[in-house]
Amino acid sequence: MSDTSIRSGRPRARGLPLVAPLRLGRPSDTWFKPALSVVAASAVPQLTLLALGRLDLVTYTMAGSLCALYGHGLPYARRARTLAGLVLAMTAGLGAALVTASLTHSTGVLVAVGALLAAVQKAGCDATRTGPPGPVILTFVSSAALFAPQRLGQVPAHLALTLAAGAVAWLVCAGPALIRREGPERRAAARALAAAADRVADPGPRTHRAAAAAVHAAWQCLLASGRPTPVRRSLERLVAHAEAAATPPAADPGAEADRLRGLAALTRGRGPVPVPPPPGPDGVYGTERSELYGIEAERAALRDPGRRRAARRTLLRSLGPGSPLLPVAVRTLVGCALAGLLCAALGIGRPAWAIVTAASLYQANITLTWNRTLQRTLGNLLGVLVFAAVLPLSRTAPLALVLCCLFFGFAAEALITRNYWLGSVAVTPMALLVLEFGAPHPAGELIGDRVLDTVLGALAGFLAAAVVPNRRAAGRVERALHATAEARTDAERAAGRPPAERARARRALTASLVELREAADTAAGEWWQRALPEQEVLAAERTGHRTLTATAQRLGPAARAPEARRGATVPAPANGAE
Repeated sequence: MSDTSIRSGRPRARGLPLVAPLRLGRPSDTWFKPALSVVAASAVPQLTLLALGRLDLVTYTMAGSLCALYGHGLPYARRARTLAGLVLAMTAGLGAALVTASLTHSTGVLVAVGALLAAVQKAGCDATRTGPPGPVILTFVSSAALFAPQRLGQVPAHLALTLAAGAVAWLVCAGPALIRREGPERRAAARALAAAADRVADPGPRTHRAAAAAVHAAWQCLLASGRPTPVRRSLERLVAHAEAAATPPAADPGAEADRLRGLAALTRGRGPVPVPPPPGPDGVYGTERSELYGIEAERAALRDPGRRRAARRTLLRSLGPGSPLLPVAVRTLVGCALAGLLCAALGIGRPAWAIVTAASLYQANITLTWNRTLQRTLGNLLGVLVFAAVLPLSRTAPLALVLCCLFFGFAAEALITRNYWLGSVAVTPMALLVLEFGAPHPAGELIGDRVLDTVLGALAGFLAAAVVPNRRAAGRVERALHATAEARTDAERAAGRPPAERARARRALTASLVELREAADTAAGEWWQRALPEQEVLAAERTGHRTLTATAQRLGPAARAPEARRGATVPAPANGAE
């Protein structure tokens, strides 16, 4: 697609919201998993150090324990690999910071290294699509270590503590696989069914996009889950059913939505995986042969060494000079360096906190970065008040300090899915209490420094985001439009092919539509760029979803069992118990 598809226009800045970013949302359906995991992963090393009388080493074990916050939406096979990589990345960042701190006391050098580490961590997490909490935890640990007293001979032992605590975090997050092996896959399939129910009950562009994204995420989860099991094959049928049910119009939308929500509740539960009603003799999910979905072929392709090498090359290209991720990494570098140097030049606050504040702001575009700036500032300012209230309690005994940190770690994860600022109210006192493990600090000094660093970091961070442009966002939209057109053509041509090829073509089209919407939303929130082809994007989405509907109907999903249309109870299989 040529550049003419993106109309030229005067670069402009868009209005920024003030109230909407602070509204509370619904909590995540799995908020308790990272909350309980980080408490368990932190309690073991902290209570061990308490028994040994070495709470001054908690900073190093906490670096590994915080890895328990990641990967809770991934199937266990991929979660284990992801967490292992995160523990190594955390240790590498901490090691670089500790070595730098032991070799120099120059504030300028320390700030430069901290900003560089933050930019690398941001680019790495974005390129690998590491989910929440993203790079901010890595930056928090490495920036704090840069400005802590350190001797070169101490570094190996401190890194060993991080690795040991990271191993505990790995066990805590991967251990549930022994109890409920397909738990993440079941939740992903349930979300797809629930999104399909919303689409049936309230047809429209928003629900259609949400259903497509949920179905795509469920297929990706199943593809990454490892070898097929009876439960996973049942889940494949359910995801195919959700995909089909979300596309053609239903005769009775209310009853159909209720039926899909009932399937979602049973799928999310601990009982046997439910079976969707058969769509008819030609339905793609009306057979036990999982090959008809093309899933086995895609799993085999993922295991192919050549495919893995190609994936690594793609990852490296995503970090190259032409990458749309590069401007955000440059914003992180400039903003963190500016925040740290400004703090040091004024002689107030702590440069590490200013760097972390700036690094935590950077999202996919300027509008989202502005939202995070408001949320972070409000949350930190309220959090210092909470810290002032609990500080006397935490100083009553070492055990009280440990318990306060564990409590705020749990509260942060319990609240942050409702809104980032609410979670920051708990994160801030926890971060301040960590300093108490080494030695008590004057409360007024800690509170004053944190307030100043928050304000300076937020101002410097957002200024860098506004100054450093990201005109590549429009190019990403152009590439996504081209990919969607190709995927739509391939899906239309696959009508006469075997069911496996048709299913793979439909999944590719769904993935391209999800990528197109993400690219369009990202570009819409950027400043200083060309006018976007909004009409072309909407037209591509409409035709893409029409193609999905037509191909779903050719697969036969509209013909459902009569008892299902009457709202009868869905039978459960005998082979799906966990």
